[in-house]
Amino acid sequence: MGRILRVLVALAIIAGAAGWYLTAPVTRPTADLAALTGDKTHGETIFWASGCASCHMAAGAKGADQLVLAGGQAFPTAFGTFYAPNISPDPAQGIGGWSIDTFSHAIRDGVTPEGEHEYPAMPYVAYSKMDSQDLVDLKAFLDSLPASATVNKDHDVHFPFNIRRSLGGWKLLFGGSGYVLTGEMTDQVKRGRYIAEALAHCGECHTPRNALGGLNRAAWLSGSVIDDGKAKVPNITSGKLDWSDKDIFTYLTTGATPDFDFAGGAMAHVVDNMGHLPESDVQAVVAYLKAVPAVK
Repeated sequence: MGRILRVLVALAIIAGAAGWYLTAPVTRPTADLAALTGDKTHGETIFWASGCASCHMAAGAKGADQLVLAGGQAFPTAFGTFYAPNISPDPAQGIGGWSIDTFSHAIRDGVTPEGEHEYPAMPYVAYSKMDSQDLVDLKAFLDSLPASATVNKDHDVHFPFNIRRSLGGWKLLFGGSGYVLTGEMTDQVKRGRYIAEALAHCGECHTPRNALGGLNRAAWLSGSVIDDGKAKVPNITSGKLDWSDKDIFTYLTTGATPDFDFAGGAMAHVVDNMGHLPESDVQAVVAYLKAVPAVK
């Protein structure tokens, strides 16, 4: 019996060590970033495409105040309530003191400056596909915005999800960064895929999740719920959305539907963001949505 107990203890130690190793935060190499120069004008396009202000501006901000990225908005989920952080260029409370390497680790790898896992309320699974030049340009634009000294609010997350190390396991299961739409496609659809899947992270709201919060990629864009189940998000595949290309383009740029209704809630922010993009980019998103496999 003593020998069996020692074996079990040894196996438990080995399993624990393996689990600790496998769940460690991992960051990608960033040597390529040093050779890139940020273009804040193009970075503004990436900013709007990525929806940064929608989450990181203060709740209810209007006009120019939307560019003061003080954070603080609450996002309730089944796992607890997450609060958007300050990403203004303030060096103490914001990201003004971050290097481009630190910024890349946070945006594309979901790893904080302290070396901890970020919660996937920040859509780093989508942003992991962001092009390096676009990342550098985005940082250049963010650095040009007004600074705010607003103090960040701690997330209110339930046990055991408040154990950040466990997010390493979540990333192993659901952090795949590959594109959902694959196969042969036109350059326009590829551009739309990049905007929709990597920048605008459409799937974060429009795709159903499993019990652990992972996206069901097999039911991509087929509808979900947000705000801890209080708000329904529609199926936007051709299995449900039968709008014409023109209808979708009009909706994405003005919020007007073919039924004379208007976008509301979180989608109103998306429409505002899309309105800042070149028409060709919005048309590319339309082409992408038409290419996504239909889900009834």
